[in-house]
Amino acid sequence: MPKAAPDPYQVLGVAPLATAAEIKAAYRALVKRHHPDTGGDDQTILELNAAWEVLRDVDRRRRHDQLRGGPAGSVASAAGGASPCQSRRRAVDQDSELGQWLQLVYAPIDRLLGQVINPFPAQLRALSADPYDDQLMEAFCAYLEQSQARLEKVVGLYRSRACPASAQGFGLSLYHCLSQVQDALAELERYTMGYVDSYLHDGREMLREAKRRRSRLQEERRRLDL
Repeated sequence: MPKAAPDPYQVLGVAPLATAAEIKAAYRALVKRHHPDTGGDDQTILELNAAWEVLRDVDRRRRHDQLRGGPAGSVASAAGGASPCQSRRRAVDQDSELGQWLQLVYAPIDRLLGQVINPFPAQLRALSADPYDDQLMEAFCAYLEQSQARLEKVVGLYRSRACPASAQGFGLSLYHCLSQVQDALAELERYTMGYVDSYLHDGREMLREAKRRRSRLQEERRRLDL
């Protein structure tokens, strides 16, 4: 038999009668605690996001409570059925939320990632002229330092605002792209400290993959048509 999906209340560690504010606070705290950058993993983040998608939406939460056999008077069901006008307003609100996230989070992240990824081929060509030349290496290290500073801004932006439920897949793809860039810069820094060619090779290939991921994200962003 297929394994049952985890109960979203248990995943987020909240009671069935928890308020929307309590659920939101629990979700944010757990995402911060289990973020891969702090020792977490993608599977945990996916479970947290799935639970949040159910409990953040009044209709989905009410349906879950009914299937779960929860109290009919729960917070989710207390509001009753949504009218067509309420459903339309909710759809408009969700579109607005996604539009704001794309503008305030994705757009600046994409710009900063481009400032890291796009200059790399020229920086590598310059260094390849003579990797043991101090000035060339200093210039390459300066590029890495600037890239790290930009990536810190990227991480801050990504954490600043939760990705809307309607674009969780897009948000996860964006996370994988920025993680690829993080790993690439770490490999390139290792190369500068010991001239081990495998680090340079791995960092270059990771940035190439990050560039492909960024292009796919840009294509998907255009399809969102917002």
